Amino acid sequence: MDLEKHAQQQPPAPPLPAEPALRASDADRDRIADILRDAVAEGRLTAEEHAERVESVYRAKTVAELEPLVQDLPAPGGGARPAPAPAAYDPVDPSAAAAAENMVAVFSSSTRKGRWRIGRRTNAFALFGSVEIDLTEALFGQRLTVINATSLFGNVEVRVPENITLRGGGTGIFGNFEVDTLEAHDPEAPVVVINGYSVFGNIEAKPKRGKRVADLHGRVRKHLGH
Repeated sequence: MDLEKHAQQQPPAPPLPAEPALRASDADRDRIADILRDAVAEGRLTAEEHAERVESVYRAKTVAELEPLVQDLPAPGGGARPAPAPAAYDPVDPSAAAAAENMVAVFSSSTRKGRWRIGRRTNAFALFGSVEIDLTEALFGQRLTVINATSLFGNVEVRVPENITLRGGGTGIFGNFEVDTLEAHDPEAPVVVINGYSVFGNIEAKPKRGKRVADLHGRVRKHLGH
């Protein structure tokens, strides 16, 4: 009886610590973005709903934040899907290693423009200097391209063609952070996201007038019958 009474008086075992949230990878975000792309193409989401959810995809830091965005949509492979249209970019193997490109300008300038392949992630840093990134003739090997920009008493400028999607979010402290949001009509168009932090500096991203992704422009002309 004493043993039974003693056992009843024992305090309950403390709860097990919760497992840390799993950080989302670029592949996780691409997977969710692909599901959303298919959903808007099939009429399951409106363009406005698609834009809101895709923006949440880019801001998500954990897998737990991503999954609710597609809970009300069919799982991949759950049913027959129409054959995808040709991509508006030149796809590369998503399993291939993709190191971020770093562009640094300290009391100097750094420029990338012309015909070049932009990677999944680019880091731009300007300290009393200037960084210029011109994507109007760039080759996109993936649908989502992220540019992380930091400007301290410097300037970072990003120019994109008019027929892609451009989004961004950042902070300017005694400085300027400005992204001209752009939504492409084609759901397959590349997406460029600018994340920025400016202190006594300037970060600016906007479309370059008259510049378009050439193969995407050709597809649009063919669709219109021109």
